[in-house]
Amino acid sequence: MRAPSLWTALGLIALYFVLQAVGSTVIALILAVALGFVRLDQGVTQVDNSIHTMLEQPGMQAVLVMLTLGLAASSTLLLTRHRWPHLWSLAQPPGLGFARPSRPLYLALAIAVGVAAPLLGGQLTQWFAHGQTVSQDIQQLGADTPLAWRMPLVLVVVSLGPVVEELLFRGVLMSALMQRWQTGWAMAASSLVFALVHLPGLQWQWFALPDLLLLALLLAWLRLRSGSIWPGVLAHGINNLLAVAAWFVVAHLSG
Repeated sequence: MRAPSLWTALGLIALYFVLQAVGSTVIALILAVALGFVRLDQGVTQVDNSIHTMLEQPGMQAVLVMLTLGLAASSTLLLTRHRWPHLWSLAQPPGLGFARPSRPLYLALAIAVGVAAPLLGGQLTQWFAHGQTVSQDIQQLGADTPLAWRMPLVLVVVSLGPVVEELLFRGVLMSALMQRWQTGWAMAASSLVFALVHLPGLQWQWFALPDLLLLALLLAWLRLRSGSIWPGVLAHGINNLLAVAAWFVVAHLSG
């Protein structure tokens, strides 16, 4: 069965992030009109100011993030399922891994990876940062999100995000790379791409790269050893959960 080409895989990843960028703007405009912040007779500058005013309301940025991620992730999942239905449930590459793990042990290992990766990666980041403050866009989002909106935001970040990113990086991209290179190089290259595309959300702090690379390599190992995407999704979700929980705790203490 034919695997995704490298350019198709990279294009799908680019499409996912473009959908987030464009979708965020469109959804923000729709929300602003629906909630009465924007009138159709306003000029472009007034519309932009009105949208910013809306997003300053409690919880609105969290709502925008959830809707945008939901749109981008669901569109990407449906497109991939439609494009490669024959690869969807195949265990090993070029299959996309929507299958049961070969052994339940890998789910236990996924929990261990999800807990250990942010601890080890955090130490690496602090070592490379040399005392610089490590911040992320979502960290500020957590500080600005009211308590009532934090639970749905966390659920989206620890579930939908990991599913689509594991599909893109450990499913489509790694399958494409393994048609060209040996397994180790394919793991390394897909992990590097994963780390690089997350740098904008880390405000381009290069010293966060080792943390992201470590996590991506562990997730790639889980994917190949288990013959399933689900252990990686579980580990990725736990990693996100611990990170978000830490940001919310810090925000609560500082507030």
